[in-house]
Amino acid sequence: MNRIERLAAKLDEPLLVTSLVNVQYLTGFESSNTALLVDPAGDATLYTDFRYADAAGAVDDVTFEQTPRDVLSALAERLTGRRIAVEASHVSLAGADQLRGGGIDLVPTKGLVESLRAVKDAGELETLRRAAAISDRVYEELGRQTFVGRTEAELAWWLEQAWHEAGADGPGFDGIVAFGENGARPHAKLRDEPIPQGTLVVVDAGCVDDGYRSDCTRTFFTGEPEGRLRELYDLCLTAQLDGLAAVKPGALGREVDAASRRAIGEAGMADRYGHGLGHGVGLAIHEEPNMRPESEAVLEAGNVVTVEPGIYLPGDVGVRIEDMVVVTDDGCERLTTVTKEPVLVG
Repeated sequence: MNRIERLAAKLDEPLLVTSLVNVQYLTGFESSNTALLVDPAGDATLYTDFRYADAAGAVDDVTFEQTPRDVLSALAERLTGRRIAVEASHVSLAGADQLRGGGIDLVPTKGLVESLRAVKDAGELETLRRAAAISDRVYEELGRQTFVGRTEAELAWWLEQAWHEAGADGPGFDGIVAFGENGARPHAKLRDEPIPQGTLVVVDAGCVDDGYRSDCTRTFFTGEPEGRLRELYDLCLTAQLDGLAAVKPGALGREVDAASRRAIGEAGMADRYGHGLGHGVGLAIHEEPNMRPESEAVLEAGNVVTVEPGIYLPGDVGVRIEDMVVVTDDGCERLTTVTKEPVLVG
């Protein structure tokens, strides 16, 4: 079955797909203004405006209907009187009011397409492996760059160029380059301050290749990897390896997350690791399944997830180590394989 047919098999009533990424996943059609109606019989209608009409008309296995620019307003008229399921996470209150105003009976749903996206097919895995291989090459080259005296913003710009030069379509998200106390902020903002010697530099970055993302974090040393900073790094690496070892089919997200916390907790730093262990990656940089303390997700073969524990000491330094992996029948396979041995940069 194709993706639309697989979705249709899960439906009790027609589903209006309004997430742009979900429409792209189901049809291959990329647009900033579109919706897709899929009914339980497997019939699908794609809606968009004049700007995308040629591309939408060429999509296989769907019927195309051109609308004015306000797609939901047009659908409120065309689907009036019908009972339609909607993606509750992707329809605003205003959008729902618009549809109900046309006499549509809305049925909220959650995660129907996302659950399909969570398990990657062979073609998706091939693309994700290619994106991860590009990431490995860029990180290897990054480890040969001069850090000291350059700013976080300068290194981020180097990464932006490096993705293109390595064959990617571009960056997969806004990358993080953060030294010292800025590295203790998990979602640090770039600064124009020069990187000094004797600190840690967290680099969290990835590329996009044919729509699919890579995601990798490495922490670099601008001084000899020894003493307190090395101990902090080794503790984070132990946590990351423990997390990787727990990734397998049938594991609950919260169980894998918990495995990554043991060593950090035993070191008395449980409160310095405040985010979840990881998340799914694919057409979006954050997808299902997730691995957090409260996660009910059950890992399946074909999931692609990140494993990224971190330790953050406010006003001092931070360290994070992240790999992207695919869940296999008996564990996981690392897609990002660049070294996790401490890297000293000048």
